[in-house]
Amino acid sequence: CPHSPASFQPLFRTVDAQFVPGSKPLRPFCCVAAGRVLCQMVPCGAEEVDEAIMSAHAAYVQWSKKSGMERARVMLEAARIIRERREKIAKLEVINNGKSITEALVDIDVAWQCIEYYAGLAGTLAGQHFQLPGGAFAYTRREPLGVCVGIGAWNYPFQIAAWKSAPALACGNAMVFKPSPFTPVTAVILAEVYKEAGVPDGLFCVVQGGAETGSLLCNHPKVAKVSFTGSVPTGKKVMEMSAKGVKQVTLELGGKSPLIIFKDCDLENAVKGALMANFLTQGQVCCNGTRVFVHKDILPQFLEEVVKRTKAIAVGDPLLDSTRMGALITKPHLEKVLGFVSQAKKEGGRVLCGGEPFVPSDPKLKGGYFMSPCILDNCRDDMTCVKEEIFGPVMSVLPFDTEEEVIRRANNTTFGLASGVFTRDISRAHRVAASLEAGTCFINNYNISPVEVPFGGYKMSGFGRENGQVTIEYYSQLKTVVVETGDVENYF
Repeated sequence: CPHSPASFQPLFRTVDAQFVPGSKPLRPFCCVAAGRVLCQMVPCGAEEVDEAIMSAHAAYVQWSKKSGMERARVMLEAARIIRERREKIAKLEVINNGKSITEALVDIDVAWQCIEYYAGLAGTLAGQHFQLPGGAFAYTRREPLGVCVGIGAWNYPFQIAAWKSAPALACGNAMVFKPSPFTPVTAVILAEVYKEAGVPDGLFCVVQGGAETGSLLCNHPKVAKVSFTGSVPTGKKVMEMSAKGVKQVTLELGGKSPLIIFKDCDLENAVKGALMANFLTQGQVCCNGTRVFVHKDILPQFLEEVVKRTKAIAVGDPLLDSTRMGALITKPHLEKVLGFVSQAKKEGGRVLCGGEPFVPSDPKLKGGYFMSPCILDNCRDDMTCVKEEIFGPVMSVLPFDTEEEVIRRANNTTFGLASGVFTRDISRAHRVAASLEAGTCFINNYNISPVEVPFGGYKMSGFGRENGQVTIEYYSQLKTVVVETGDVENYF
């Protein structure tokens, strides 16, 4: 069985890509497709966190003195290693997370592309020159922050580690990264890749653990910045803890994003966009367009086609190329998502397909955390499934009549991570995009995240950005240098 626990060694506390034995297991690490324990994950305590941060700081002192081109060469080598080993890393990610191998391969490709992109920017970091009166002048220097902390989520474990570490390292920082305790494996692989590529020992450290370990990282006096991906409640705690040390913070939090489908759309593309907006990674994607607003005139046709396509989604062994949806992350999370479906039915929603536990035909996977993808009709804006982030394969479909009405309803949320619109009217597309209160708006597509394009939220979906050139500003700081070439003018 490819999901056999025999293929894993015990996963201990990890510092600088080295395995450091611990003594108190935090929780078992499971293969979500098989529902089997693979190993015990041991948390980092205060001593290990301090060791990691001090190791990272020592590496930062070396790394920050290198030129941008020197850093770029090492990062390009790391990207090359990942590209060369993409299939092996992707298989580990599938076991780590439960998503299909098809998606995992894309995630690994996005990771090396991100590192390659920021390697290209590393040599371009520069300041400005200002000519001042009397021959004096000033200039600015773009300098690294120091030791940055990255706290990752379990839905894109390897990709998020790359998204956070690549701009940090390009700017000359070090990073201590804490993966989710549910997905502790592949961040360690990234640490090993960086080390093999030639970064100084300790530059990218991985520490394992849950909330206590995260708290130790956020409160450590040597940490200059915290970048967190996860839920809104945890993001608030990260922000509060970081504020005590006046640390810079990037927060990429939850969402309940609207996808608006106008009657003049290309219906086939709109259906495909809705599927991409809801069912990637078993629906466990923060920017998913889970509130699907469909113009009332095309609602019957849309529902007929989206239900047909949803029923055809192949659920099962995520390591098979034919599978399109794997297992959810844990049994409690599966039960939570199924609970949202039950609540929707109580509130008047109609299940058109799915929304039930799914048992694959392979007997080795009978303990896995699978469910059938779900389409909910007859939804209203005040229903729980429409207001709260489900984080599972559940699409809520809502009819609308006018553009003004749907924009108002789409913006009636505390979240603001993403949004989408399908229409052939180019003026309407840009008008609606400008009106939607979200960090990203997709026009005639959904869930496309090129590394060149900034990603981040409005409102309670967070602040700061990942990807794109602008992220350099979130991992660096400006120093102004003023130079006098003549005599000092004295007022005293």
